[in-house]
Amino acid sequence: MPNTQARPEIVVLLCDTDVERRLETGKWYHVDGRPFSKDEQSLIRKVTRDDFAEARTQHKRYEDYRRTMDEAPDALDQFLAPFWERLDVKRLGNAVELMNEDERAELDRLLGLIVDPIRPFTPYVF
Repeated sequence: MPNTQARPEIVVLLCDTDVERRLETGKWYHVDGRPFSKDEQSLIRKVTRDDFAEARTQHKRYEDYRRTMDEAPDALDQFLAPFWERLDVKRLGNAVELMNEDERAELDRLLGLIVDPIRPFTPYVF
């Protein structure tokens, strides 16, 4: 976890807040529509700037993760393009034979991004 004054238990609540409903009603609700319990409401009343800043940081990391996942197919195409140019028979196995160890690692990373399902937002994971 980051070294801030933010309190993880409050950051987790902030990250699970239905912000639109909060703005509309002035009451706190979870993303799944459940209202905050009395204990959660008591805890969220103690929110600080550090807590909000950490929640924003957590959400930004998730947005970066989503962007990386969304861009992976195009990144794979761009990565493979130089190999395809050198091949008469354009097959992945033939391209792999031309790659060095670092390039194979990058190929594995990109393929992993494409085949792995996108995980839902969870604070302190990304």
